[in-house]
Amino acid sequence: MVLYEYPFNESIRTMLRLEHLFDRLGQLMERETPLDHHFALVTMFEIIDVASRADLKSDLLKELERHKAQLNAYRGNPGVAEGLLDEVIARIDKAYAGLNQLVGKAGACLGSNEWLMSIRSRISIPGGTCEFDLPAYYTWQQFLPARRRNDLMQWTQSLMPLAEALQVLLGLLRDSGSAHKVAAVGGQFQQSLGAGRVFQLLRMRIDPSLGLVPEISGHRLMISIRMMRQDEDGRLKSTQQDASFELTLCA
Repeated sequence: MVLYEYPFNESIRTMLRLEHLFDRLGQLMERETPLDHHFALVTMFEIIDVASRADLKSDLLKELERHKAQLNAYRGNPGVAEGLLDEVIARIDKAYAGLNQLVGKAGACLGSNEWLMSIRSRISIPGGTCEFDLPAYYTWQQFLPARRRNDLMQWTQSLMPLAEALQVLLGLLRDSGSAHKVAAVGGQFQQSLGAGRVFQLLRMRIDPSLGLVPEISGHRLMISIRMMRQDEDGRLKSTQQDASFELTLCA
């Protein structure tokens, strides 16, 4: 099953983008070639760019507080395992403390590293990091993989509190929804959300053998999913094919 996610607001959209970048960064850092570590640096700079939004840190801290308050309300409920509840709240507290101790925006401390900033200023230029443009960077790429990986881990250390907070928050958000089977009749699916609950994330799983691409749109009152099929030229065209899929709405 292929998983698609659709954010209902800008805050969740930013969080999903950062999660995607952190996942890519982790995979690239584990590899050994200079090219992989080059793109790990590219990804690190992209994370810093996305995380530069002034209110991101405060938004994440508020969300962690909100989830903690919601979970504390379950204390004393006979249907809730206290040990598991304590474990989840401890993870929230740890993520909150790490993010709260972060000074300034994520990655701000790297701004004083002139060598990294010289790479950042040229990395978006096509071919701008050739050896004759940045000989010191080219020399670094010739180091043993373990040395380069150690440097990358040191440079990304200041970003890890943000990564941990995102992991906790998105995990809690995804766990808040229950999956159910629905069908797109004639390639179309719509559902009213009502005004009683504000959803933040839509998740859908669909069988890849159907060869369909979902086009998702929505807001706080309505979601709409149109099934598309890709032609030989790569263009998406709507289809009238009935299709069942798994839908989860997370608040």
